[in-house]
Amino acid sequence: MAADLIYLQQFRFPDTEREYDFLLAQKRTCYDTYYPFQVLSKHRLTVLDFEPVTILYGGNGSGKTTALNVIAEKLGLERDTLYNRSAFFEDYTALCSYKSDFGIPSDSRIVTSDDVFDFMLNVRSMNEGIDRKREELFGEYLEAKYSEFKVRSLEDYEKLKKVTAARSQTQSKYIRRNLMSQVREHSNGESAFLYFADKIKENGLYLLDEPENSLSPEKQQELLKFLEDSARFFGCQFIISTHSPFLLSMKGAKIYDLDEDTADVKRWTELPNVRAYYEFFRKYEREFAGTALQRRGLFCVRE
Repeated sequence: MAADLIYLQQFRFPDTEREYDFLLAQKRTCYDTYYPFQVLSKHRLTVLDFEPVTILYGGNGSGKTTALNVIAEKLGLERDTLYNRSAFFEDYTALCSYKSDFGIPSDSRIVTSDDVFDFMLNVRSMNEGIDRKREELFGEYLEAKYSEFKVRSLEDYEKLKKVTAARSQTQSKYIRRNLMSQVREHSNGESAFLYFADKIKENGLYLLDEPENSLSPEKQQELLKFLEDSARFFGCQFIISTHSPFLLSMKGAKIYDLDEDTADVKRWTELPNVRAYYEFFRKYEREFAGTALQRRGLFCVRE
């Protein structure tokens, strides 16, 4: 069993005063935005202290994605897709600092929703390509099997092989052999989960931006278990931005609430998003109980 590892102990963002000094010194006036300046400082977020699992919670505009992108840029983490940068991004990250006693593992990376979405699109495109090829092979098989083909020259040799193969094999076997290897089709949720399982290795620092996107509640719970085990047994550290109640319930996670005027650490059961779910299901508790009783009654009747 691997001990809980903390590769990134702390990360510091510039405070309001440092941001103000920088912006005041700028002579560039042709920009509509100074992003990422004035995003995190709005919530007085200047320091993040990390645990094996740290979660950044907040709604749209809270800055949780910005924080992950800044950390990833400062640490030079791998990523698959481009992200929202500005002319001031490098200036901002230059004002940031971090503490890492063990160093950042080389396999560390940031995984964003765009990464997962692009992966799912690629899988879908590959499957669609295979479907088209499969249809072509259906036609090729029928033509080869039932045509009155005769060899007239060496140029017909390749076609002769196809005719011979078609006449000696079933349609399904012919299709399988000619497709050689097929990409297994998955639902969006299954493809998304496979992406995380492929990218997350042992002994690494991983920044995950809203990993619950494209995942059903069942798959979110499966991802939760996978991340917990990766942190506990395989030396991984996670920094996650999310508002999923399933992921927020992760054992031992340190949660920063970025919706507060001053970002603060909270228990997952204190978060407004989680409380809203709790109150909603509590309101309909009797209906859930009634459904359970009905199922028991039906079961008893069948018995």
